[in-house]
Amino acid sequence: MKLEVEGKPEVQEPRESQVSKAIKSLKSYGPSSYASLTDARGNYVQVAGGGVTCMVERYDAMSRKRLRAFHDEPSAVRPDGTILSFRAGNIPMRSDEWFMSNQVAEVFAAFLKGETFPGYVRWRDAPGF
Repeated sequence: MKLEVEGKPEVQEPRESQVSKAIKSLKSYGPSSYASLTDARGNYVQVAGGGVTCMVERYDAMSRKRLRAFHDEPSAVRPDGTILSFRAGNIPMRSDEWFMSNQVAEVFAAFLKGETFPGYVRWRDAPGF
């Protein structure tokens, strides 16, 4: 397993505490605005943004599908089409795709440990794929 965070050295076989700290330190307008965690088979989870404005995706190497995370509580302040701006670009989001960094840390921890993702997370095909 490897943890990659924008602007920081890659971490091989990260501990859960390292992953959580990395996710919680991300900021949309900071030196680190995205991160990924990749397993030996090429599957990964990735996050863009930070704080209360995070987008989560995962990639399944076997099916070659990229999926976007969403949940059952659409944001009242971020309607469909709101743009997530971060150092790598701008992504139009749906109102149910916004996550907080503590939730993202839980998703990454589940992936790291090979466990089921938290029950509040659902997945759909990522736009453009």
